[in-house]
Amino acid sequence: MNDLTRSPFRILVPVAILLIAAFAVLSSMTVVIESGNVGVVTTLGAVQPNPLPEGFHLKKPLLDQVHQIDVRLTASHAQATAASKDLQSVTTQVTMQYSLNGALAPLIYQRIGTLKKVSASLVEPAIQECVKGVTAKFTAEELVTKREIVKQQIQDALGNFFNSTLREKELENAITIANLAITDFDFSPEFNRAIEAKVKAEQMALQAKNEKIMRVTQAEASAEERKLAASAEAFSTEVQSKARADAIQREALALKQSPEIIQLRSIEKWDGVLPRISGGGVVPFLNVGEFQGGASAAPPR
Repeated sequence: MNDLTRSPFRILVPVAILLIAAFAVLSSMTVVIESGNVGVVTTLGAVQPNPLPEGFHLKKPLLDQVHQIDVRLTASHAQATAASKDLQSVTTQVTMQYSLNGALAPLIYQRIGTLKKVSASLVEPAIQECVKGVTAKFTAEELVTKREIVKQQIQDALGNFFNSTLREKELENAITIANLAITDFDFSPEFNRAIEAKVKAEQMALQAKNEKIMRVTQAEASAEERKLAASAEAFSTEVQSKARADAIQREALALKQSPEIIQLRSIEKWDGVLPRISGGGVVPFLNVGEFQGGASAAPPR
């Protein structure tokens, strides 16, 4: 009974060992390169020149090792403290987005290392150096007002730094800069107080200027209004004067042509009351027509 029980185990154990060994051999013969990576093959420690693309690959068991190198877009953060052109202490925080050239991954791995090593030994020191160099070209105020120019100069300086450094190792264009962002400027407390005072003074000056402009505008408007009123009054006076002069001229011409109008005007102005003569007696009746005709009538007796 014991022999029968033991006989299956005697058969299964060697089979299981063979299966495990076969699986281990097969596993050591294959590798899968993950998405966004390239494979760098080392044979007994020697780096092979051709990178492996994404997907399934065969390799020499026990001899080859495959290192996955990330070639996706990655970001490196750095903080650099430097003196500005006007000797103000400025701490600049920079984030650079970049990627490794997959075709040069074997040389990058051989001469620098993995992506983590590239960031620590090359990218972060480059950011520190370039930020300090560019910061010294601008005053503290210009770093804020000309932020886009500062950013572009830092990015250009980083590109030159990488190319000049990697050229010596035959790794030119191994790093591609996608973008650079200045996330923050941190100035000294003294400078911040000076900026606040300057901004406040500029605001007060602008307010005073606006008030002055408003007062001048109001004064000009008032003067213009008075000028228009005076012009209108003068024009009205001139028109009335011309009208009166024309009327007088027309009346004088009419009087000259018709003397009877004078008598008509006198009659129009008479109130109908005869003049009174002191001393008594009857007021004689004057025949206006006789005087007009030039004949003298004898008074009745």
